[in-house]
Amino acid sequence: MNFFRGVMGGQAAGPQPSGAETIQKLCDRVASSTLLEDRRDAVRALKSLSKKYRMEVGTQAMDHLINILQTDRSDSEILGYALDTLYNIICNDEEEEQDENAQKQADDLGAQFTDKFIQDPEHITLLLTLLEEFDFHVRWPGVKLLTALLKNQGVQVQGIVLVSPMGVSRLMDLLADSREVIRNDGLLLLQQLTKGNAAIQKIVAFENAFERLLDIITEEGSSDGGIVVEDCLLLLLNLLKNNSSNQNFFKEGSYIQRMKPWFEVGDDNSGWSAQKVTNLHLMLQLVRVMVSPVNSPGATASCQKSMYQCGLLQQLCTILMATGVPADILTETINTVSEVIRGSQVNQDYFASVNAPSNPPRPAIVVLLMSMVNERQPFVLRCAVLYCFQCFLYKNQKGQGEIVATLLPSTIDANSISAGQLLCGGLFSADSLSNWCAAVALAHALQDNLTQKEQLLRVQLATSLGKPPVSLLQQCTNILSQGSKVQTRVGLLMLLCTWISNCPIAVTHFLHNQENVPFLTAQISENLGEDERLVQGLCALLLGICIYYNDNSLENYTKEKLKQLIEKRIGKENFVEKLGFITKHELYSRAAQKPQPVFPSPEQMLFDHEFTKLVKELEGVITKAVHKSTEEEKKEEEVKKTLEQHDNIVTQYKELIREQDAQIQELKEQVASMTSENEQMQTTVTQQLSQIQQHKDQYNILKLKLGKENQSQSNSQGDGSQMNGLQTEELSQLREEVEELRKQHSLLQTQLDDKDALINTLKSGASQTADGPTGGSDNTELLQELEALRSQVQSQSTEINQLKTERQDLLRKAEAGSSDTAVPSSDGSLDGAKMAELEGRLTAQTSENHRLEEEVKRLSESRAELEQQLASSTSTVAILQTEKTKLQTEVQESKKEQDDLLMLLADQDQKIHSLKQRLKELGETVEDEDDLDARDQTDDDDEEDEDED
Repeated sequence: MNFFRGVMGGQAAGPQPSGAETIQKLCDRVASSTLLEDRRDAVRALKSLSKKYRMEVGTQAMDHLINILQTDRSDSEILGYALDTLYNIICNDEEEEQDENAQKQADDLGAQFTDKFIQDPEHITLLLTLLEEFDFHVRWPGVKLLTALLKNQGVQVQGIVLVSPMGVSRLMDLLADSREVIRNDGLLLLQQLTKGNAAIQKIVAFENAFERLLDIITEEGSSDGGIVVEDCLLLLLNLLKNNSSNQNFFKEGSYIQRMKPWFEVGDDNSGWSAQKVTNLHLMLQLVRVMVSPVNSPGATASCQKSMYQCGLLQQLCTILMATGVPADILTETINTVSEVIRGSQVNQDYFASVNAPSNPPRPAIVVLLMSMVNERQPFVLRCAVLYCFQCFLYKNQKGQGEIVATLLPSTIDANSISAGQLLCGGLFSADSLSNWCAAVALAHALQDNLTQKEQLLRVQLATSLGKPPVSLLQQCTNILSQGSKVQTRVGLLMLLCTWISNCPIAVTHFLHNQENVPFLTAQISENLGEDERLVQGLCALLLGICIYYNDNSLENYTKEKLKQLIEKRIGKENFVEKLGFITKHELYSRAAQKPQPVFPSPEQMLFDHEFTKLVKELEGVITKAVHKSTEEEKKEEEVKKTLEQHDNIVTQYKELIREQDAQIQELKEQVASMTSENEQMQTTVTQQLSQIQQHKDQYNILKLKLGKENQSQSNSQGDGSQMNGLQTEELSQLREEVEELRKQHSLLQTQLDDKDALINTLKSGASQTADGPTGGSDNTELLQELEALRSQVQSQSTEINQLKTERQDLLRKAEAGSSDTAVPSSDGSLDGAKMAELEGRLTAQTSENHRLEEEVKRLSESRAELEQQLASSTSTVAILQTEKTKLQTEVQESKKEQDDLLMLLADQDQKIHSLKQRLKELGETVEDEDDLDARDQTDDDDEEDEDED
């Protein structure tokens, strides 16, 4: 301990050891001490010396410090000292007092120690394990050390962390630490960890980083927050920039909606702090990352839609029209709005409806254009306005029409300033930058829109009092010929090239002015300086467009005559060389990289992004068009016409086949629907047949049941059982028998009454004769006859009673039979009616099935006919395709023959040249081609003079 007191504290007697010796002794103490306190004091001493003796401590003590991290895990204090010491020797803190050489040496030293530390990947794994310690004295130095390692050797450390189990997840836990110092340094660590590594960016994003970061931004006060908000926004930019997977995750997680409150600004926008400006600038960049033109079109369109639906675009437009907003925030807001509306029709329509809070209200587009053509506005702001106008017109034919309409005579309002008036004013102002911006803006109003190119030909300008108006096209060429600044001429030439390209009517208007072609040829043929080369290239492009899109409507300026003019006045090779000046310019490739116009200075503002696409498209075809001969063009035109005819025929057959396919498809659908209906009807018929069969079975069962009951009644009651049958004939027969019995009964009753009357008469006569003497024998006879009659009457009475009894039985049985048969007969009648109805429906279904089968048969026949027609059409198309291939082969052969002829002609020219040389050597006079051309030129001039006379 006295040793440490001597090192750390007061003066000791004798010579003082050097720093290296002291560090060596401390390292030995760390390695050999068995007491934890001794090791802790030694590490503390190394920490105090690590900044002054960085090289020595790093060289001698690093291995011992790493060993401390591995062995003394139980003591947080010594772990903290060791981590702080490692941080001091690895970190490259920039000090203001150091010069550049000293700082470079310090950086190199930090990189060397970092390489030494990460030689063993287990050291990074050990450090990640220590970050799980909650103790502040361990966790905070560990976070700082890992951040320093990432700054020095980011790629290597990222690779080790990526393969370490749960490595990224452990680092994400730092954002949830309640101690703000650790959380804030954890943000800096994650910034370094996610730089340029898409795999780690995805893992961090799926560890719920977006939710945590947005929560921290909200807690810290959004745009009004401090440096922590800035760190969160920088980390979000790392996660989202050029990472389509994270961008899609951000959008799908509805995090775009949570960005809207960031841009809520009040009416009083004065006195913004520098931190707020920085925060809002990063927030705007975050929005631009989601809708950048370099993203896939589908993802960009989806984000643009979400930003409009959640009101974010409306909030940005509010900032755009607000007062008191700092200039750099206003510029970045304009750029952000530009990319949010670029290519989105809904967003572009909304932006067109935004009005500035002025009196009277003016459209936001007009207010922005006023800033663009105002030379007193900052250069970056004017570039941003131009970009906004370009994005508003990108793939927006409706907006292009509205802009061009403000220039037409019928729509000009003298009482208000329109976009067209501002563009014309900027196009012809004295400021070359305004000329260029207005020309490019007007070119975007014509981009890929043939209708507006033709409409713009109607625009007339009043140049001065007392002179007739001239067209806008003519005024542009007039300014071009006056020799203004290079930037102005470049802008006007880009406008003219965009205007007349793919528009034969505009080409005719341009060529109609007799001064334009001579001016272009003069510009191209001159040998000018470096600054004028670009103008020469653009003039060559303009003249080439006049050749390529020429419809030969002007006799003096047909394609052939323009090519002859180029050959005589300029030379084809010279023309192609001048045309190549455009793409060889150093600023051309810079403008072709991205749509946003970003230039270091106004003088370098020469090329537009969309114009570079046009040059790339036209350079090759113009070169071919200039080199082609008249015969080649005629042959190509004939071949084109032939191919067009064949294409038209093929197109007609294709349309016919499409119609037939549509008809076949429609018929197939009808057949399918009818088949389904038929199947449904078949199913219905089957169900009804099964129901009929069920009713028949029930009917038979009831019939058998009633038959059995009737049989049992017939066994017990004899003949009367016939009354219980179900047949109608048996029942009527029984009723007839009952009627006959009734008649017999009435007849016997009449006879009985007659007999009674006779008996009464006889009784009265007997009583009278009993009194006389002579009536004895007669009385006996009468008595005998009376007894016989009585016995006969009794027997008849007995028989009558029996008949009555039988009659009662029969009536009772008949009533019982009628009551028993009433229900089955009613059921039978109902079953009969139902059977009749079912049979009728069955008949109707059968007829419907027959009709559907006939319809299906007819459709099948028509389908077969259509398929036959399709086969014939296909064969015809194949024949035409064969003919087309044959023609193309003939064209290729003719081209090959022409190439061979050209080779022969070249050989002949060489031989002629050698013979002329020999003749000259022999002293003969030989006329060169230049003399012949001069003579032809003289003859042409003489002919022109004669024509003028």
